[in-house]
Amino acid sequence: MKAILQRVSHAQVDVDGKTAGKIDKGFLILLGVENSDDKKDADALANKISGLRVFTDENDKMNLSIGDVGGSALVISNFTLCADCSHGRRPSFMAAARPEKAEPLYEYFCGKLVLNGINKVEKGIFGADMQVMLTNDGPVTIEINSKDLNK
Repeated sequence: MKAILQRVSHAQVDVDGKTAGKIDKGFLILLGVENSDDKKDADALANKISGLRVFTDENDKMNLSIGDVGGSALVISNFTLCADCSHGRRPSFMAAARPEKAEPLYEYFCGKLVLNGINKVEKGIFGADMQVMLTNDGPVTIEINSKDLNK
């Protein structure tokens, strides 16, 4: 499971001209689910993100977690994170999980964020064509792969 995590002061996702999810201070999370992923990957990734200390304290040091600052999360499903660009000019998406596997893991991951203390978790619409707007704070952008975490 792959995530691109962006610390934001505001983020919003629209589908067909209507707002599907919107947050202020927190994380915009682009989430890619791979064929080999399972609930252990979602657990590890949600635990890591929930405890990651990338928000600034009173000394302007990245020392606080999203829970410490009362932040929210906007989670966007994004199969293109699973792209393999090693051959040719057209990415292969064969590593991306099929929707019938990916959507339940996406929903499970979002639920784990709530259980880990993120009080507001907003979502896009799985599989939809989405327009994502954000104000990156910092900018702070981090890539995390569940395969790299100790589960």
